[in-house]
Amino acid sequence: MNTGRLEAFSDGVIAIIITIMVLELKVPEGSSFSDLTPLFPKLLSYLLSFIYVGLYWNNHHHFFHAIKKVNGKVLWANLGFLFTLSLLPATTAWMGENHFASNPVALYGINLLLCAITFFIIEYVALKNEGKDSQLGKALKNTTKENLSWIFYVVGIILVFFAPKLSVVCYALVALIWIIPDKRIEKLEK
Repeated sequence: MNTGRLEAFSDGVIAIIITIMVLELKVPEGSSFSDLTPLFPKLLSYLLSFIYVGLYWNNHHHFFHAIKKVNGKVLWANLGFLFTLSLLPATTAWMGENHFASNPVALYGINLLLCAITFFIIEYVALKNEGKDSQLGKALKNTTKENLSWIFYVVGIILVFFAPKLSVVCYALVALIWIIPDKRIEKLEK
């Protein structure tokens, strides 16, 4: 089967995830700019998560445009990915509410790591379906970004018990790595 329904469903879920995240931001009581100060940790958490969701949406979009067909395994792998991504509003809110305390930052990092793992599973299952010698298989041979991401996530999760804010920096570095679109797949679309 083609990827159209999977992409439409995924786009809908991702739009809902972003909506839920923004609804967690409560408007302050006062009208002064200083009344926004307590919202800073929440806004920072939201910004980082919004970037992550946008990056995953972008990479998901490119990836599924490069795939010729999907099967049941790809559909289930995609659901697993959407499940881990759908947890981001909760872990984002907990982290922002608690001003980047250790446990919320650790759970946020675990959530990000699970998103990366489940996205890797989609790639793995799709490559088995498409074939390692397919254009997609050849494009995904270089896994430098993925490996750096996992290293930064694990380092961030370990650092959380010593310096939670440095953990957030590690998570932000992963986002910076992926801000530049994945050229491996973009080349296939031309």
